[in-house]
Amino acid sequence: MTALVGFDLDRTLVYSAAALLLDGPDETAPALVVTEVYRHAPLSFMTRAADTALAALAERAAVVPVTTRTVAQYRRIRLPLPATGWAVTTNGAVLLHDGRPDDDWTAALRAEIDTTSAPLETAEALVLAGLPAAALLRNHRAEDLFVYAVLERSELPDHAVTDLAATLAEQGWTVSVQGRKLYAVPIAIRKERALAAVAERIGATRVIAAGDSLLDRDMLAAADVAIRPAHGELHAAGWTAPHLLVTRSSGVLAGEEIIGLAARAVADVPVRAD
Repeated sequence: MTALVGFDLDRTLVYSAAALLLDGPDETAPALVVTEVYRHAPLSFMTRAADTALAALAERAAVVPVTTRTVAQYRRIRLPLPATGWAVTTNGAVLLHDGRPDDDWTAALRAEIDTTSAPLETAEALVLAGLPAAALLRNHRAEDLFVYAVLERSELPDHAVTDLAATLAEQGWTVSVQGRKLYAVPIAIRKERALAAVAERIGATRVIAAGDSLLDRDMLAAADVAIRPAHGELHAAGWTAPHLLVTRSSGVLAGEEIIGLAARAVADVPVRAD
């Protein structure tokens, strides 16, 4: 049996300093490993135990990072995984095989987007119009496929995201908030489609998936075993499923727990689903 484990990255496998959610005395904090450096400073982390466990898991299963990050942002991440293999970036718009993009996959998606979603410029204008000026710090385009905004969350009214999501849904776009970032993505670009394509290419017979955000929901729903941390959008929404496992920990310790749950699922060891 070939097992594939698809891991979302930010706030699932790797964590910024603000997302660590550590409590208790500093001297009891877990040892951390730097997983990303940005502008010459450490930006993302995982526990040392998680780093060791992930390397061991990669010897037993095909571990596939599945991220909303662009290719350039993904390439800053350092994980204990083989140099060869698969990764999904740009929310599913890009498949990387041995570090090289599958251009046919992205070209087919672009063609589908043209028939199912309003143009990028339209969605971008709606995002900018729908966010209060005080809440919008920066906005970006991700490889000319989707848009995201960096937010000041304290300046964002509760209804703003709901209203924006409804408006963009009429244009064939989905909206999700992850930490300080708001993403607007065409409906054709979905993580579960890309992960299914990887599973088909490698002949996987069992798929385990882990993620924390609404953009991960369908990927988790499609997996044989789904795992989410006790934090994030899905946790706040109370999302559940018969095949779902939920960590007992939150923050970076949940990342460590997720790898352990995935390893047990690969070994087909029964685990209680919350």
